[in-house]
Amino acid sequence: MATRSLSGSAPLASAVRPPCGGREPVSTRWAPGLESMVPPTPHTTWLQDFLLNPHAADIVGYLRAARSVGGPVLDLGSGAGRLTVPFAHHGFRVEAVDRDPAALTRLGEWAARGGRRTRRAVTTSCTALELLRLNGEYRFVMLAGAMIAALAPGSRAALLTEVAAHLRPGGTLALDFTAHRHTGLAEEPYRHWTFRVPRFDGVDETAFAEQIFDLSTMREELLLRSEQFGPQGVLRQEFRSGKWIVDPDELCGDLRRAGLRVTSRDSRPLDARTDSVFLLCERRPRS
Repeated sequence: MATRSLSGSAPLASAVRPPCGGREPVSTRWAPGLESMVPPTPHTTWLQDFLLNPHAADIVGYLRAARSVGGPVLDLGSGAGRLTVPFAHHGFRVEAVDRDPAALTRLGEWAARGGRRTRRAVTTSCTALELLRLNGEYRFVMLAGAMIAALAPGSRAALLTEVAAHLRPGGTLALDFTAHRHTGLAEEPYRHWTFRVPRFDGVDETAFAEQIFDLSTMREELLLRSEQFGPQGVLRQEFRSGKWIVDPDELCGDLRRAGLRVTSRDSRPLDARTDSVFLLCERRPRS
């Protein structure tokens, strides 16, 4: 896997815990998955800026977990650096992996604005997670923003096996995903929510998200719309994408086959049918 250091120095040679168990608005304190669905283009900056909030609850949760094991850190599906840059700012060496070169360019620009120390702590690798081949070893690996849902079920085990092979003893894999109750999705496979985008440039902006779930294919389709009202008039934007519905039991099976075990599971309700699940995993002891 080719890597690039933002500071011009050599790539990181080595880088980067106690079970697996609508109609209602979804909380936007932790908006898992959305930032991984939206490419950082001029037309989607409104959503990226909202999701790159460095004080979001999930960033704090990942930082807390990382501090218990230390770095180096591997950020898989980093996007524009929503977690990479805050981690680097807090003193971690981070290797950020994403398939989108434009997202990594924006990550580098954001890291540079954080100063020399932050910029030098970050290395980027442009590759698809399905094709990932790691060279270093890591103390903390994260699949944040429900990134595991961007992977087809058949490709998850291979990625998790690759991660486990490069996780240092005592290291942690952290990931989050949304766990849906299938009975609820079958009864009402559509949901939506609305949130205001924080802006300070005289523009009033509201974002709308719609989800459609198909249990026959285990797919989730996502529609994001934005309405901006400002001095220049009204601007409306729209983006469509999709990801996979994660079956918690299947995911736990993939973790076991990869040689990993869940050491901590934190589940918090997003609405009456959906929980946001945060897992910490470590390598299983060899028998």
